[in-house]
Amino acid sequence: MDTYRAPLAEQLFVLRELAGSDVIAHLPGYEDATPDVIEAVLREAATFGAEVLAPLNQIGDRQGSRLVDGNVITAAGFAAAYQAFVAAGWPGLIADKARGGQGLPNIVAVAVNEIWQSANLSFSLCPMITQAAVLAIEAHGSETLRTTYLPKLVTGEWTGCMDLTEPQAGSDLAALRTRAEPEGDHYRLTGQKIFITWGDHDGAENILHLVLARLPDAPPGVKGISMFLVPKFLVAANGAIGARNEFRPIAVEHKLGIHASPTCVMEFSGAIGYLVGPPHEGLACMFTMMNRARLAVGMQGLCLSERAYQRALAYARERIQGRAADGRAEHVPIIEHADVRRMLLLQKAGIEAMRAFCYTTGAELDLAQRGPESERGRHEARFALLTPVLKGWCTELAQELVSLAMQVHGGMGYIEETGAAQYVRDARISTIYEGTTTIQAQDLLGRKVLRDGGAALDDLLADIQASADALTDTEHDELRVLHRRLAHALGLLRAAHDWVRREHARDPHAIGAAAANFLMLFGTVCGGWQMARAALGAMRQHGDARRARLITAAFYADHFLPRCDGYLQAILAGSGRLMALPNDAF
Repeated sequence: MDTYRAPLAEQLFVLRELAGSDVIAHLPGYEDATPDVIEAVLREAATFGAEVLAPLNQIGDRQGSRLVDGNVITAAGFAAAYQAFVAAGWPGLIADKARGGQGLPNIVAVAVNEIWQSANLSFSLCPMITQAAVLAIEAHGSETLRTTYLPKLVTGEWTGCMDLTEPQAGSDLAALRTRAEPEGDHYRLTGQKIFITWGDHDGAENILHLVLARLPDAPPGVKGISMFLVPKFLVAANGAIGARNEFRPIAVEHKLGIHASPTCVMEFSGAIGYLVGPPHEGLACMFTMMNRARLAVGMQGLCLSERAYQRALAYARERIQGRAADGRAEHVPIIEHADVRRMLLLQKAGIEAMRAFCYTTGAELDLAQRGPESERGRHEARFALLTPVLKGWCTELAQELVSLAMQVHGGMGYIEETGAAQYVRDARISTIYEGTTTIQAQDLLGRKVLRDGGAALDDLLADIQASADALTDTEHDELRVLHRRLAHALGLLRAAHDWVRREHARDPHAIGAAAANFLMLFGTVCGGWQMARAALGAMRQHGDARRARLITAAFYADHFLPRCDGYLQAILAGSGRLMALPNDAF
């Protein structure tokens, strides 16, 4: 049976030892986030994820969503599960108490979102996008919009979504054509949007679309884009639901994975919308949503890998096949075979590195918002630097790990009934939506590394160096291995940074040629950094838990960090041969 159990012990260890949850609990406004409260929240989330969301995962994959008479109908059980999710108060976990939320730190949401996304990724995308919409409206909406729409968004009674992409305007939003014509105190929007996640569904009474469109006087390019709030049902001054607005889903995309998440084509035919933020500055407003969503999508790499690993591990323990290599006559579970153990340990080590990376990046956001004033700028720069790395590296690594989980099953993994194939299909979108790996990599180099002269990166490298230097316990071979390999990988990342700094001014193709390998090098080093920190934290533990963590960290050092040499060599190759091949020779 394809079940899910939240890895609570791992989550609590990372929150305490690596993400600094005890420190964050002492920040202004976060005093309620005591260790007992955090553990209680996670245990309740684990129960909801295992008992309500996880059983719907394969049902949603098989049934998907469908369009009926201009409305999207979700898979059996999804609407009821969403209502139970709202009734339990989960949507308002980190929202401001003044808006009806619970005001807990972002790291708590990171840990809880891991549970939702592991249990049922398709379901989790709805509250994920709604949470991002809350942030955008709170940051950029007028007081009228905030008062009218935020209370129901915070409770989850209404949901939100982002409407960016158009058939001719994907990554290049300068090609956007949707129009917004002023009409009194509102605007009329006309155009078509595609790939709208949870753009319509039957789980909430209203759905708020944050739509990018052009005003009549808009300048060309991305500087002429504005953002508008467009509700599915109009809302009266007293908050009552009114008539349906003039837009509809006209199709639900047939996708490789995340079948239960309705990805809609939306047609706007004079829909009433309200300006969010200043005219022509919609892209900046939308990035308030996008940056938070990129953290959440990066976590999907972790979450699907964890879910697939749990299934593969259970199968490896129960599947009897082949004889033991040590000469025993009996047939053994496949977990005793060395290569199966290699595949499982690649998954386990990669997951532990990703979890630590995700949680500590989430902690940077809390420190940037509530930490000492003198340190907030540093934490904000650190969060900005790590976000594209996390999104790109975790989702790319997940492609390998979910594939390994399928491989552990052998031929049975290719059979849909086992559930292993769903994670391969579901994970594939994570490297694409909310900005492809290419976009993350070029954002990392162009905007996050080169723009400030490498200041934020140099600050991070100093912290990684400090962690490497702390691995000096000569009594533990695992720590010696970590020290040696992490120090070497850190030197490779510095060499890559130096090369990019020299070459980008000389070669216009240098960033494009190096970016993806730079991101993977960067992410692999960050994973090693977090495994080093975890190993140091494990030294405060005893028994099997400490031993397992040290072995897994050393395995990461042996099997992941050596990849950094290859990434650097690809970077140093430059763009010469890459650009030399004529287009018609491909």
